[in-house]
Amino acid sequence: MNPDNARSVALITGAGSGIGEAIALEGAKRGYDLVIMGRNAENLNAVAAVCKTLGAAVVVFSGDVSKQEDCKKFIEAAETLPGKVKVLFNNAGISMRAVFEHTEPEVLHQLMNTNFWGTVYCTKYALPKLLENKGSVVGVSSIAGFKGLPGRTGYSASKFAMHGFLESLRNENIKKNLHVLIACPGYTASNIRKTALNKDGKSQAETPLDESKLMQPAEVATAIWNSVEKRRLYLVLTMQGKLAVFINKWWPALADKLAYNVIRKEPDSPFT
Repeated sequence: MNPDNARSVALITGAGSGIGEAIALEGAKRGYDLVIMGRNAENLNAVAAVCKTLGAAVVVFSGDVSKQEDCKKFIEAAETLPGKVKVLFNNAGISMRAVFEHTEPEVLHQLMNTNFWGTVYCTKYALPKLLENKGSVVGVSSIAGFKGLPGRTGYSASKFAMHGFLESLRNENIKKNLHVLIACPGYTASNIRKTALNKDGKSQAETPLDESKLMQPAEVATAIWNSVEKRRLYLVLTMQGKLAVFINKWWPALADKLAYNVIRKEPDSPFT
């Protein structure tokens, strides 16, 4: 049952912190009820508590998007809310920072399982409701999905795969009014660099960037939600990100050199 006056429902993965948390808070402010997923139940409950003060009904699901059954149960959790499922935010993701020559293949498996397969699984199970409601699928991606970045082979591969999947999904359903947004925030203050995997698949623990100088998650969430409401196809944030996409389109060799130099200048860069 979906009463006509029921609030719309947004599904959000990786909602325990960073951009996912900000998307949840912004959704609550915009009148959505929420189903939020992540691996840290304590963090999710804290996010849910704030969203509830903003008037949202919130269902918390603790799970791992790399596990197909968890994704299925996450989508099914929306059935406990009266509203129509209108948006799926595929936000959960992990990164890496290591040269491929010295990296264990399992690291790339981990990245693909979370960033790509997590998107595939959640979208698969949410798709019937989203088609029924002419809703939106959002992939929170990265400039690394437009440009292969050094030291990020597995991350770029997973984001390129996400882009291909979402673009194909959009084209398959062009007559069914399914909206698909690929959102690329650029460098954003979050835990993703602290949890980025090293060559052995372990968290690097420290971020190589000054997080205080990066775009804040609330700014990113507002831009993404605005793009959902306008049913935009792509969102590329930050001037650095826009330039990277533009230069790569017309001068790919120059883009290679610029990307290498940016990564090379990071503290403790694998390139010296």
